[in-house]
Amino acid sequence: MKLNGAAEQVPADPAQRLSSALRAHGLTGLKEGCLEGECGACTVLLDDEPVCSCLMLAAQAAGRRIETVEGLAGGSGPSDLQRAFVVEGAVQCGYCTPGMIIAAEGLLRRTPDPTEAEIRRAIAGNICRCTGYANIVRAIARTARERRAGERR
Repeated sequence: MKLNGAAEQVPADPAQRLSSALRAHGLTGLKEGCLEGECGACTVLLDDEPVCSCLMLAAQAAGRRIETVEGLAGGSGPSDLQRAFVVEGAVQCGYCTPGMIIAAEGLLRRTPDPTEAEIRRAIAGNICRCTGYANIVRAIARTARERRAGERR
């Protein structure tokens, strides 16, 4: 698979979930919460679309592009979206944060100028028990505004 921009061999048992294979490969940003696709903590981008990696077998990712929260950060530090989550106080316990950020990044790649309703719909599959979502929505909207302003320069 192409993992965070690089061709990678990710060893996995035939019936192993993608989420656990990625974690065993050292990508522990994604979390395994419910293992039923209900909480969103394990969200990754699969060919630029957010998916719950706990619902996929690792073998299903062969030949595909996978991006995790670690891939968004890159070598130069946190991404603009990750920084916005910190600035807006959109992180508390942090368990949902990687999945929220990946779901938000998927939205912003498809929809650079999302409405609040579109933001809320995009993160609807991600459960947060700490923040009440308002700060998360603000962080995503902030990133969208900043990206658009940067494009105009």
